[in-house]
Amino acid sequence: MEHLKMLIDKLKKEQALTKEEWVELIEGRNAELAEYLFALAREERHHYYDHDVYVRGLIEFTNYCKNDCLYCGIRKSNSNAKRYRLSEEDILSCCGTGYELGFRTFVLQGGEDGFYTDEKLVHIISWIKKLYPDCALTLSIGEKSRESYQAYYDAGADRYLLRHETANAAHYAKLHPASLSAANRQQCLWDLKDIGYQVGTGFMVGSPYQTAEHLAEDLLFIKKLNPHMIGIGPFIPHHDTPFADEKAGTLELTLFMLGLLRLMLPKVLLPATTALGTIHPKGRELGIQAGANVVMPNLSPVSVRKDYSLYDNKICTGDEAAECRFCLERRMKSIGYNIVTSRGDSLNI
Repeated sequence: MEHLKMLIDKLKKEQALTKEEWVELIEGRNAELAEYLFALAREERHHYYDHDVYVRGLIEFTNYCKNDCLYCGIRKSNSNAKRYRLSEEDILSCCGTGYELGFRTFVLQGGEDGFYTDEKLVHIISWIKKLYPDCALTLSIGEKSRESYQAYYDAGADRYLLRHETANAAHYAKLHPASLSAANRQQCLWDLKDIGYQVGTGFMVGSPYQTAEHLAEDLLFIKKLNPHMIGIGPFIPHHDTPFADEKAGTLELTLFMLGLLRLMLPKVLLPATTALGTIHPKGRELGIQAGANVVMPNLSPVSVRKDYSLYDNKICTGDEAAECRFCLERRMKSIGYNIVTSRGDSLNI
């Protein structure tokens, strides 16, 4: 136990560990070690971000997707999914609602939907930035060409979220169809960073076939990429996918990984995700107490929320945007943190 505490101390001091040390820490973790880790993670988080929690207004604008990822509820071959697309007017209306509620970052998230051509997306991005010049715009729309990424950036997009999902190529192949590869996904992230985006990556915790070695490789990849944001959440099965009967990832391991990420990249933006809130009623609060500093309430119209179903039992599908916003504010206050109205840019430049 003392040896593992020393590894956490080393991580705090040097912000890096070897693959073997990561594996040892992940496999040897227990409740006492986790508390030790979280205390140090909070210390770092408070040093850089105080008790502030940044909010991102999430707009899930399409659940059509050309891909067939084995874990995802909106995969192409799920014929039970009720598909929808938001119009440009719908998207701008969501932004208007969010702006009134104090959001200064909007996240446009969707499946890889060919209906939204580069031309359409550039038009939407330009309008949002024209109407809300003091806001940051984040895109989360999957793998595109470098030229497409450049076009969105030139139109005003500030940030891009693209989880690498797993850094291990063989593991990646077990979760995705043959048309997708870990190498291409990672290249997209390097392209985005090179263009000038604030870049977010991340992985699922407890996905099928995942080992401690895979998680160690994820941490090494993230250290090398040095992103501005890292989104991690537990794997949660969806009943209409090939992984319907797989075990979900645990709250305990997800929180532990959040703590490790905070010590490895102390200035990074780290969301307490909706998936955390789905597997435990206080999951997001626990995420914040493990080192996270971002929450992402939903601005999507209530009429489509339940259809953006990446996994089962997703929370807040029936709430209006204002309910989500003020509910989170109360939750954060209950543990001594404050929702702040700002763009909330990453300090990890």
